[in-house]
Amino acid sequence: MFFAAAKILGFFALPSNALVVLALVGIVLMATRAARAGARLAVAGVLLLALCGFSPLGNALILPLEDRFPPWDPARGAPDGIVVLGGAFDNAVSGARDDVALNDAAERMTSAVDLARRYPAARLLFSGASGQLLVEGPTEAVLARRLFESLGVPPGRLLLEDRSRDTFENAVMSKALAAPKPGEHWLLVTSAHHMPRAVGAFRRAGFDVDPYPVDWRTRGRADLAHPFFALSDGLKRTDTAAREWVGLVAYWLRGRTSELFPGPAG
Repeated sequence: MFFAAAKILGFFALPSNALVVLALVGIVLMATRAARAGARLAVAGVLLLALCGFSPLGNALILPLEDRFPPWDPARGAPDGIVVLGGAFDNAVSGARDDVALNDAAERMTSAVDLARRYPAARLLFSGASGQLLVEGPTEAVLARRLFESLGVPPGRLLLEDRSRDTFENAVMSKALAAPKPGEHWLLVTSAHHMPRAVGAFRRAGFDVDPYPVDWRTRGRADLAHPFFALSDGLKRTDTAAREWVGLVAYWLRGRTSELFPGPAG
């Protein structure tokens, strides 16, 4: 129930969706007695869409998320295990094309393979079924197995968690499958902007992990002064950041995270 409600509410939490709905409501009202109010809503919706799409707002929203955790330091020693979160596959296209289709978060998978090669003794755990409300195509775990094995990762090293649908379930089910022992050192691989919520969920689940952020979307503070030249690019960046901020608040309210804005331990 929570999963379905979260996905439905998440639709309206995305600025691009909410602002288009606002503008459409305004256009409809323009044909009624509330024409003046409708015109104001329509104009406001269009102007805010332009702001979200062309201005550096998306970069300003995502940068604190991406910079929350620093890159992992190899000097910390070889890990005992690597957890990589789902979200890098297009399930529907993969199923329709009988192939492994990756999306913008593909670095989650490529980085995991690189780590597996650098640390051959580490176990590799993939966590994810599908984050979509209406599941199409094979699960992400099935696609992950195909991708890892095609890139030379031995099947015996793989642990596949194929039931989780969101980040909190990733954490709970990954811990149950990994059964980490005291003193073991596990890396958590996910997108940099998603790392705060992921770390908070894993801490709440009692699974101590070292963040290994990948898939940065910005170059750093310099991007705070860089507008977007394609409306779609700016809206996508703003939506990505807004989804994470809303997710952090929702997880905190439901007790699914260790704190509102998790950061480095200590």
